[in-house]
Amino acid sequence: MKDLLKTVAIFLVLAASMTSCHDRTVELITYEANVPVYMPFKEFRSSFEKSEPIDISHPGKIYFKDQYLFVNEYGKGIHVIDNSNPSEPEKIAFYEIVGNVDMAIRGNILFADSYVDLLSIDISDVNNPVEISRLKNVFPEIVPEGDRMFPYAMVDNSKGVIVGWAVKTITEEIDENGYGGMIYNGEFDFMLKAETNGNWTGGAGVGGSMARFMLNEQYLYVIAIPSRLKTVDVESASQMSIIDSVDVPRNMETLSIIGNNLFIGTTTGLLIFDLVNPAKPNQISSYDHLTACDPVVVDGQYAYVTLRTGTMCTNGQNLLEVIDISSVTNPYLVKSYPMFNPHGLGIDGNLLFVCDGAAGLKIYDKTDPLEIITNQLTHYPEIDTYDVIPLNNILMLVGTGGIYQYDYSDPDNIIQISHIDIVEK
Repeated sequence: MKDLLKTVAIFLVLAASMTSCHDRTVELITYEANVPVYMPFKEFRSSFEKSEPIDISHPGKIYFKDQYLFVNEYGKGIHVIDNSNPSEPEKIAFYEIVGNVDMAIRGNILFADSYVDLLSIDISDVNNPVEISRLKNVFPEIVPEGDRMFPYAMVDNSKGVIVGWAVKTITEEIDENGYGGMIYNGEFDFMLKAETNGNWTGGAGVGGSMARFMLNEQYLYVIAIPSRLKTVDVESASQMSIIDSVDVPRNMETLSIIGNNLFIGTTTGLLIFDLVNPAKPNQISSYDHLTACDPVVVDGQYAYVTLRTGTMCTNGQNLLEVIDISSVTNPYLVKSYPMFNPHGLGIDGNLLFVCDGAAGLKIYDKTDPLEIITNQLTHYPEIDTYDVIPLNNILMLVGTGGIYQYDYSDPDNIIQISHIDIVEK
């Protein structure tokens, strides 16, 4: 009887197995895809270091604090430039920060993104920076971009941080429900001689208009992903913590603060948040426009916004818009001006500086917001421009040709005073 029961049991198992195999349809597919290149977490989280100055080859965001200009080398780190004499800027160090795009400085602490993490770095001595802490997974969805011609292959986050992609041929099994195979079919957003004696002033430095980081008192606001704004308490650089996270139904791009208001440039308009409680930004109004990339700067009664077409902004227009924000709860358009392909912009007094992409740097008198386009003071058409910081009569500009600086103390005679070239690799 035992043998009979054993035989029946084996038969039932085989039958069930055959039925299961018959019910499940499996197909082998072969395709080319972006396959992730990983850096193990241990290696990634011990990768920060300072090196000697290197060539600038792919400049990105810029930031100024005290006498130093910090320039992002896209995805690799930050160039440190002694700018105590803007006529003779000198590269003095390079901070190797893999995956870096953005930065901000409070006192003597540099905050920088490194792919998924946020770093705090003590730069009391710029030649001997010290990583103080690392807040992990602040930007969990941030990865570099692969080849847009191919889909993205299966990702295993346990293997480490994605630092690149390699196009490879993949063969995988998928069933009739589509399980298996590639999981990413869309795009990723990501879219970074003199010594100091510790003489850093308190407060924050000054960033360009393309900034995704913005400091306010003890808080750092960061665009974690295009639709999520996070507030990080950075009062203690060694104990940073996320204290608020706000999701908005838009793709955020840039941040700017004036008074108790945070202005957020998005691909579909301007968002205004109040900072009455700086720990918890609260949206109070919005201004809408057609889809376009959208940095913003604010000065008193007006916000100035540039809209451009481009890789991620194909449905937009190329415009400079002036928005009345005298009532932050009811912003409205004053006037739009046609542009070539405007990127960053800056303001100082009555001067408006516009980086009009390959059409160069344009400087306007903005006294009359209805006549800005007719009040152009200077045009440098030979420069492919990205972003600017105007400060104390010195304009610091980053573009595809490198770092340019201008003296605009005499608005009728604005002159270039220095240039750091780039070395293409």
